[in-house]
Amino acid sequence: MAATPGLRYPSNKKTIYDRNLNRSKNAELSRAAFAYLFVEMISYAQKRVKGIADLERRLNQQGYPLGLRLLDLLLTRASPPSLRPTRILPLLQFIAQTLWRHLFSRPADALEKSESDPAQYMLYDNDPLPNTYISLPKEMSQLNCAAFVAGVIEGVCDGAGFPTTGVSAHSVGEQEGGGGVEGRMWPGKTVFLICFRGEVLEREEVLGRGGSG
Repeated sequence: MAATPGLRYPSNKKTIYDRNLNRSKNAELSRAAFAYLFVEMISYAQKRVKGIADLERRLNQQGYPLGLRLLDLLLTRASPPSLRPTRILPLLQFIAQTLWRHLFSRPADALEKSESDPAQYMLYDNDPLPNTYISLPKEMSQLNCAAFVAGVIEGVCDGAGFPTTGVSAHSVGEQEGGGGVEGRMWPGKTVFLICFRGEVLEREEVLGRGGSG
């Protein structure tokens, strides 16, 4: 009788999910290749937009499905495999540490909670990679290409069951530095504003009362 066709595990019982994320120092994606592909992606999106806000929205949409896929991949590859976060803080720590290290080989620079709005959290990157190789003309100086990364964050949040009203990227280097040392050191400093939906806060309150981690 012929064998039933279908997926089979290799003889060593290992799958793609068991592969080391950093098998060698030379396995890292070339930054030059990333810069070329990212610039081409921006050029493609730019032909179909009406303004900067529209362009950032399209970059966000391009990053969103990547976030959905990275969530499952990184949770599966964790040793031991991790469960999906059930609270806001563990989710944001996963993004600031695990996701950021996977994408940029370092953690995010800061994570803060808004003092005025309990639904808002801010994740800071002093030198976001997507902006490193982008030279903007004066008429597009307000554009922050890290909107692509904001889309990745939004995808991770939605995939983990923490829906947002949106995740946006805002340039704060020059404003925060005020022309001083901070502004000169990190001119591209970006804050990713994460705004959770009301049902997420309601669930957080219930879990907090129950002492669940």
